[in-house]
Amino acid sequence: MSYALGIDIGGTNTKFGVVDEAGVILYQDSIVTSVYSTPHEFIDAISHSYQSHIDAEMQKKISRIGIGAPNGNYYTGNIEHAANLKWKGIIPMAKWIENKFSKPTIITNDANAAAMGEMIYGVAKGMKDFIMVTLGTGVGSGFVANGKLILGHDGFAGELGHVIAIRNGRLCGCGRKGCLETYTSATGIVITANEILMQSKEASLLREAHTITSKSIHDAALLGDRIALQIFDYTANILGQTLADAVAITSPEAIILFGGLSLAGDFILKPTQQYMDDNLLINYKGKVKILSSAFQGSDAAILGAAALQ
Repeated sequence: MSYALGIDIGGTNTKFGVVDEAGVILYQDSIVTSVYSTPHEFIDAISHSYQSHIDAEMQKKISRIGIGAPNGNYYTGNIEHAANLKWKGIIPMAKWIENKFSKPTIITNDANAAAMGEMIYGVAKGMKDFIMVTLGTGVGSGFVANGKLILGHDGFAGELGHVIAIRNGRLCGCGRKGCLETYTSATGIVITANEILMQSKEASLLREAHTITSKSIHDAALLGDRIALQIFDYTANILGQTLADAVAITSPEAIILFGGLSLAGDFILKPTQQYMDDNLLINYKGKVKILSSAFQGSDAAILGAAALQ
């Protein structure tokens, strides 16, 4: 039996694990991506964990490495101009990791990796047409049509997070204004919270929070805080409208939400479904469901990355 090492690189954290042929994660660890000044320091940190915690017998069984990363390009093996990573420009990540570990290495967009994990092991098992949307530090997406990932001619297809949701809206890390990511990521919902709190004098538990995060907004919503509920509704409205537009492109069976913000459950899922349904072309009404990922944390991305070939 051979194993694969799946690596999910996020703007804040990176998770990686050894996966067997049945999709069982045999070992898993994580590091904080943002503390490493260079990609080489980052790779050294993964290597240190790998060498320290994975025994020699398991290392021998690892036949390949798969990586999901922001702006990871399957065709070139590079991370290219990732807005949510501190390492800028073009980074030959697959080549460097392959050299470090002496294992064949493939890279793709992190949301594509998560989509692969869901399609093989998760709630999209058996589906041939769906969209994976990751709501983390940024917003990523993977589009599957006719059972295959849509990569495009250059490897960058399916960047839903950088569709313009609000014309001339918030400045995005990519340099444009109004990208979906600036409103529906964990970062974006905090900006929304601060804006609404400034515009309103209504009492809110969030005014007492030392630091506002997507989790503190969720916690306040659980206690019925009206401002927190308004923040989720505003976010769901923008997400739902944008998803309605995306449906018109590939006509998916389902849209799967994954990542930190999706853990808010019905506070984000139900209103997003409603706003999407309200804005769908009549041909698609009642045909597209919004689902939450079957995996906790980054398991879908680790499993999907490990399945890359």
